Parts: sequence; structure tokens; C-alpha cells
Amino acid sequence: MPPIFLSAPLIAAALWIAATPSAAAAELKVLSAGAFKAVVLALAPEFEKATGHKLVIDNDTAGGLKKRIDGGEAFDVAIITPAIVDELIASGSVASGSGVNIATVGVGIVVKEGAARPDVSTVEAFKQALLAAKSVAYIDPASGGSSGIYIDKLLERLGIASEVRAKAKLKQGGYVAELIVSGEAELGLHQISEIVPVKGAVLVGPLPKEIQNTTTYAAGVGARSANKDAALQLIKAFTGEPAAAVLRAKGMDPVL
Repeated sequence: MPPIFLSAPLIAAALWIAATPSAAAAELKVLSAGAFKAVVLALAPEFEKATGHKLVIDNDTAGGLKKRIDGGEAFDVAIITPAIVDELIASGSVASGSGVNIATVGVGIVVKEGAARPDVSTVEAFKQALLAAKSVAYIDPASGGSSGIYIDKLLERLGIASEVRAKAKLKQGGYVAELIVSGEAELGLHQISEIVPVKGAVLVGPLPKEIQNTTTYAAGVGARSANKDAALQLIKAFTGEPAAAVLRAKGMDPVL
């Protein structure tokens, strides 16, 4: 992967956001799925500077966020999967008509910097890499993380579930790559946007296209938000070409 430079995209994003009229300064609570965390953190300072709004950002798995919102947790903007946003609109937790698809991301393979990079160019090579690894890390499917749920089912499809589960290092949330950098696991599987930000981790590559799983992320405004105009302004800041440059740098593909 080529070096990533964020300064130019962030400057462009700041100029675009600054051109957008701002409502009265508000504090926005943003609930974000982990895969979108790096994007929110990258755009937040310029958005706050340009608009006067302040972002309070919290991250969880997609399933974890849905459970919290269903439980009544207040928020202004939620960034989850489109299916969950639709469910939350149906339940009255997300404002009708506010859902916007923002980005997509695939699953990648990660090793520690300096470690040998396994061949993952084909389905069979990927399968052998999993079997050869001393330990394999991914998100615990029980936590509700979309990548963990997919990986667990993929292992069954490949016929190696019992072998890999026996040496699996499951993470409840956050970055799987952290387990790789710390030496707790040799090989990791996670969404690419959650591999790229971790220092000391190396993205070997995406899953082979035949077994790749692409997740779309969408944003919606809390139905009970007292700052709907500012929330919509934030969602707008996540779309368009300036923000797209940041998305690509963070391992995601924009939905334009």
C-alpha cells in the first residue's frame, strides 16, 4: 500500500465544510461503528473548527450500537449499516428520511510489521495461510461485529472452522490489529479501515474477491435529537469528493 498523506484531503474537506452555512453551535453525540471510527476522528477537528459544533464520539460494533439505541441511548448521529439504520427508522429511533449511505469497506488480512506476509491471492492460498498460522484473530461474532460474524461463517464454508476456532483470539471490539502488534496473535482478519490506522500492523491484502465481504456504512439522525440541523450538516460533511479523499486514505470506498 502506498504512503498515506492526509493533509491535502483534510484541507480540502475543511474548505468544503467552511462553505456550508452553520447553525448555532451544538454538541453532537456521534455513535459510530468501529470501521468508520478513523474517518470520524480525521474529519472531526476541521468540522469543529469550521462550524463551531463539538463532536462527542463513541464507538462500538454495529450490533452493540443497535442494542444501545434500542435501549434508549440518546444520540444525534449514528453511523452503522444501512439495514440497521432502516430498522432504527422503523422503530422510531432514527429520523425518517435521514439515512444516507456513505462508504463501503472490505475485509483484509493483517500481520505484524516485519513478519512474513503469507500468500492470500487465491481462496486456496488464503485457506492454507489460516491453517498454517499459529493463531488467528478476528472480532468475536457474539459481540455483533459484522466482520466477525462473516469470518465465522466463512470458516465453515471453507471447511476449516474447527481448526481455526481452536486457535482463535477473539476481540470484543476495537482493532483486531492490536492483537497482532502485541504478539497475541500471528494473523488477523478485520475490515481494512480498521487495519490501516494501527501502527506496527501491515495490511497483507484484501480477501480474495470470490470470498470478499463488502460492508456499506450509512448515517442517520437521531429521531429525538435537539440538534437535527447540525446533525444533517455533519452527515453532509461525510459525503462528496473532499471527504471521499479521506475515506480512501482510511481504506474505505466512498458512495458518491
